[in-house]
Amino acid sequence: MSEVEDDPLGGLDIETTEEIEVPDNLIDQVIGQDHAVEVIKKAARQKRHVMMLGPPGTGKSMLAKAMAEILPSEELQDILIYPNPEDENNPDVRVVPAGKGKQIVDSHKEEAEKRNRARNAILMLIILAIMAFGIASYIQTGEFSGMFLAVIAAAVVFVAARYISGSDEKAVPKLLVNNEGEDKAPFVDATGSHSGALLGDVRHDPFQSGGLGTPAHERVEPGAIHKANKGVLFVDEINTLRIESQQQLLSSMQDREFSIKGQSERSSGAMVNTRPVPTDFIMVAAGNLDALKGMHPALRSRIRGYGYEIYMNDHMEDTPENRRNLVRVVAQEVLKDEKIPHFKNQAVTEIIREARRRAGRKGRLTLKIRELGGLIRVAGDIARAQGNDLVDRENVIEAKKIARTLEQQVADDYIEKRKEYRMFEVEGQKVGRVNGLAVMGGDSGIVLPIVTEITPAQSKEEGQVIATGRLQEIAQEAVQNVSALVKKFSGRDMSNLDVHIQFVGTYEGVEGDSASISVATAVISALEDIPVKQNIAMTGSLSVRGEVLPVGGVTAKIEAAAEAGVEKVLIPKANEDDVLVEDRYREKIEIIPVSSIDQVLKEALAGKKKKDFVDKLKNIATIAKDSVEGVSLDDQPTPQ
Repeated sequence: MSEVEDDPLGGLDIETTEEIEVPDNLIDQVIGQDHAVEVIKKAARQKRHVMMLGPPGTGKSMLAKAMAEILPSEELQDILIYPNPEDENNPDVRVVPAGKGKQIVDSHKEEAEKRNRARNAILMLIILAIMAFGIASYIQTGEFSGMFLAVIAAAVVFVAARYISGSDEKAVPKLLVNNEGEDKAPFVDATGSHSGALLGDVRHDPFQSGGLGTPAHERVEPGAIHKANKGVLFVDEINTLRIESQQQLLSSMQDREFSIKGQSERSSGAMVNTRPVPTDFIMVAAGNLDALKGMHPALRSRIRGYGYEIYMNDHMEDTPENRRNLVRVVAQEVLKDEKIPHFKNQAVTEIIREARRRAGRKGRLTLKIRELGGLIRVAGDIARAQGNDLVDRENVIEAKKIARTLEQQVADDYIEKRKEYRMFEVEGQKVGRVNGLAVMGGDSGIVLPIVTEITPAQSKEEGQVIATGRLQEIAQEAVQNVSALVKKFSGRDMSNLDVHIQFVGTYEGVEGDSASISVATAVISALEDIPVKQNIAMTGSLSVRGEVLPVGGVTAKIEAAAEAGVEKVLIPKANEDDVLVEDRYREKIEIIPVSSIDQVLKEALAGKKKKDFVDKLKNIATIAKDSVEGVSLDDQPTPQ
């Protein structure tokens, strides 16, 4: 029995996760990213920019939020924008301590209201006086002309007063960024923001003519870079930002201020350009490894030169301490969700088993906490729907069936369709046909039929290896390496033969070299006219010397083979300890570890010719071994 079965909760003696104490600070809730946590703490103290790269769901946004919590809040500022009497399209900007901005705006509004009340009182007196004069004129003369002139004069006075009153209201400043009452530095997630949302904008004014327009400073809207002033600006998938936006983002980082202007040339806002607005933020950029390809070189240089780069772990060691940390993660997710019940200890044990499976390596636990959190929430929803006060083990097992990724659902559909149309076989024997195994989306296995045919060479110069199935670069190289190995093991002159290799149904393309032993087996089967057992599937990379090398996703591949009805699966010996299949698959399939191509062929080939061919392989292997052992270093030429 493994250590995790003996002590699945890392020594914790609990009945439910309700007994687990969850830290208040986000930085203390992060697990498995010790290096990243230390860097974030340093960056927060020194106010350095940070770039975090790694798989999705490993805690990048959580670390960025934690950084905002660590930053001092006493430096927070409010930003006000005022009308510019000299140039209305160039509003003024003023920065005040947090909480003062609203006071200033309220003060201006109160003053404007006082002036309006006083003006209105005087206005009423003037209008009453004019009307009294008009009435007196009518009484004396009996003509309406005096009354008519008095009404016109009163209307003119009223309109003029209202215009002056409106001017007072337009002079009230706008509170652009308000940090009143905030006890933490701002955290602004600008992921996916473009143009105005990122850099600020000026709204269009439909009443821009006739004196009814909204003042320019009232139409100014802050961008994420302004809202993040004195805090953290987080941008995930940084490479999806347009190069122009990245350049402007770099400018705001360097100058620590950035003017707001209209982003649309067709809008009246395009005429407006404010005085510089503070953008003194800490930049936390994030993404996958491919983010470096689409990132502005100067922006990355700025972060490297004035900050840190972090690569996020996607797994951690399976130790008692880390299991205890995962138990705490379950408790944290329950508290964050606020809608699901706590977990029983057996339910948590099942979550930890799943964390081992998803790591895909011996002695490791996954750190893709977001995906694990999704499973936790689905299990909680199932328990709640059943009216349970706590989540039990059966709820988690049911959740694993329901919360399958899109790739897993596609893989299941793939297998079902190929069963229906018999695109792969699980019974009998076929020459040149092998059930290979592959993964989709990193964690979903599929059965990948590989068919080989040998024909006379079409070219007079030499034979060719022709592979179809939208093979990517690494897969193509793997096929070439296999062809060299086949020549060695078959002992045949292949210069006058073409080898056709078809990866059946690979509409999305094939990448990687994990099908190498499948390709080699199919080619040798076709060359020697020896059938392959169709109740066997296989996966493994292959060296040019015939060694079977480890590959990724063995657990998902084995489970896919079991779902397809395959009885045996060959995997690299080096991956033997990485296998963590679900209980429901263990009785369905036999797992056979192999370390060399001759072992693969011994297990996979069938028929009358198999014995003679296997004996030939042994002789070839013996000769190769003797030739290597017979070479003395003394016989080698001295390097010059």
